[in-house]
Amino acid sequence: MALVAVGGYGRRELLPGSDLDVLLVHTGQPDVSQLADRIWYPIWDSGIRLDHAVRTPREGREVARADLRAALGLLHARHVAGDPGLTAELRRGVLADWRAAAGTRLAELQALHVQRAQRSGELAFLLEPDLKEARGGLRDASAIHAVAAAWVASGPGPRVRAGREFILDARHALHVVTGRPTDRLVLQEQDEVARVLGLADADALLRRLAEAGRAVAYALDQSFRQAHRSSGGRASRTSRAPRLGWAGRRAGPAAARLGLPGAGLARRGVPPVSALRRPLAEGLVEQDGDVVLARSADPASDPALPLRAAAAAAQAGLTLAPRTLARLADCPPLPVPWPAGARDALLALLGAGQAAIGVWEALDQEELVTRLLPDWERVRNCPQRNPLHTYTVDRHLVETAARAAALTRSVARPDLLLITTLLHDIGKGWPGDHLLTGEVAARDTAYRLGLGAGDADMVARAVRHHLLLPRTATRRDLDDPVTVTQVAQAVGSRPLLDLLHALAIADAQATGPAAWNDWKAGLVSELVRRVGAALGGEPPPAPLPLRAEQIALAAAGEPGVMLNGSEVTVVAPDRPGLLWQAAGVLASHRLAVRSANATSCGDMAVTAFTVARHYGEPPDPALVTSDLRRALTGQLDVAQRLRRREQAAPRPTAGVAPPKVTLVDDASATATVVEVRAHDAPGLLWRIGRALGECGLDVRAARVETLGAEAVDVFYVVDAGGQPVKDGRTRGQIAAEVLGAVAG
Repeated sequence: MALVAVGGYGRRELLPGSDLDVLLVHTGQPDVSQLADRIWYPIWDSGIRLDHAVRTPREGREVARADLRAALGLLHARHVAGDPGLTAELRRGVLADWRAAAGTRLAELQALHVQRAQRSGELAFLLEPDLKEARGGLRDASAIHAVAAAWVASGPGPRVRAGREFILDARHALHVVTGRPTDRLVLQEQDEVARVLGLADADALLRRLAEAGRAVAYALDQSFRQAHRSSGGRASRTSRAPRLGWAGRRAGPAAARLGLPGAGLARRGVPPVSALRRPLAEGLVEQDGDVVLARSADPASDPALPLRAAAAAAQAGLTLAPRTLARLADCPPLPVPWPAGARDALLALLGAGQAAIGVWEALDQEELVTRLLPDWERVRNCPQRNPLHTYTVDRHLVETAARAAALTRSVARPDLLLITTLLHDIGKGWPGDHLLTGEVAARDTAYRLGLGAGDADMVARAVRHHLLLPRTATRRDLDDPVTVTQVAQAVGSRPLLDLLHALAIADAQATGPAAWNDWKAGLVSELVRRVGAALGGEPPPAPLPLRAEQIALAAAGEPGVMLNGSEVTVVAPDRPGLLWQAAGVLASHRLAVRSANATSCGDMAVTAFTVARHYGEPPDPALVTSDLRRALTGQLDVAQRLRRREQAAPRPTAGVAPPKVTLVDDASATATVVEVRAHDAPGLLWRIGRALGECGLDVRAARVETLGAEAVDVFYVVDAGGQPVKDGRTRGQIAAEVLGAVAG
């Protein structure tokens, strides 16, 4: 008999919350169950969790052949006690079966990896990552060993081993801090876990985890690609789980490092590597789906070679061979300013769109990016404490540039668009306002790239103002002349306006799915249209006229509601407080207001709301109309309805920032602008509007934006005489009343 450790116990990765994975191996003894009980019961009595089985070597191999997870655990079988010959027999058999069926098993392993990534996300980019299951986590680190055990790819290198050790350390600390066998690093535990690991804070922890996770994820992708190539197939550019068709293979250095038997066996049935080499660029050729160096290439005397190689790979949709990446590290640094050829190669790389992302990641893993752009080190793996953001700062910049590649036809200077998108958040690596620090860093980098003074200034100004259009469009009244005038003065020229428009689109699309929608796109486009007219000396475009059906609804002379997709038109006799009363009725029907614009048609007020449904089907317009009429006559208690919805809604966590109310100066010449930032909740707009009404104010227009779970609501209000509020004491009372309504 033999007692064998498998899984994490076999890998010597036990943590405070781990269970013991053990296998009792025997040769058919009839009394094995009695001996098993004598082993298992004391362990159970001690409170240690135990995952156990009793098998003969043959049964162990059969289970491994049928169950991928069991096979992965047995690949790390380690002798604990008893007959070591039985452990060796089981281990040899499982490894032989694994290699013999490598084509099937590694395809299953890659499919399992894809499923985990889809389910758990990517460790490097999550604010609350699963250290075990997420892409780049401990499961993937073990998968690299599994691929190497098939003798078709290298084992993990030093960067991956260091990354795996840090993730294990973080998981160990998480078990210590929580006292539970948990794998998800939630926000409230991160500072304490960082302290246990000797790190400054949670951001330092997430940054180290991002570095480790990206190293593991990149290495596993390389392992699968190398395994596929070892089978004689060409790397698939589209399939996420390519067919793998190898049989027995020679054990190379990876097998020796892993302590696998069979090192030195003759390689059988492997097709010869193709000798076809297709020229791609100076010093670069394609071979077997990879970009490799030509025989004439001389890295030691060619500083632009890394950028040329990356551009060739991205433009051709290929990968950079690992050996090529290693040799590119021998290239000398680029002179400052860059020669035109190097800058052109960078633009060709970024202009390849989505194909540029993987190539850039390869350069980053070899630490070539920071050699090209020293300021990149400050944003590398930098986390973003915003649920809207999908990626770390550096990956977001590359994703934005990739998105901008599809927008280059809409601007006068596509080269400056690509450079600006790559640098627009570079200021987040410095303390202070990233718009201001980014302007300085972007100008310095533009000079490094060899841009002239005029072009460098445009890049820097675009970085300084890259949030101007989306923030203004969603938080200011576009019908107010001051709004357009201020934006036109800040932009100054049509080329910069068009560049900022394209940058706003690419930036939002690369941020995450919640950061860009048709409503925001329409507002930004309308703002660009109006500012463009102002820059061209044209009169301000007139507001869009009411449609015929809206005029017909107002002509009826009675309160009414019309639904048209995400637009809800409400008409009623004009009166103070109409906007917030209508917003309350809409909220009671599960419609979240995103914007509101009011105009007049005779004696009737026509308010167009842009709304989003929380869930379910659109409400019945007749029912909404009935409730609106009852609310206007005081027969419907909207407050009670909204209280019931608030009670059913999830409560914000303790870490939510308190609400903030600001009266913005100089944003309008005809109204007082009140900006409210708060955690979103049902009826929030109604509560704010009611507070403004109780202050004797009339809401002329509203801009409502929800960013994740946070609301940024802006209201244009006037007093009873239709004028902005100038008195400082009254302004303070307004802020206090609104803050009380939001906080209550």
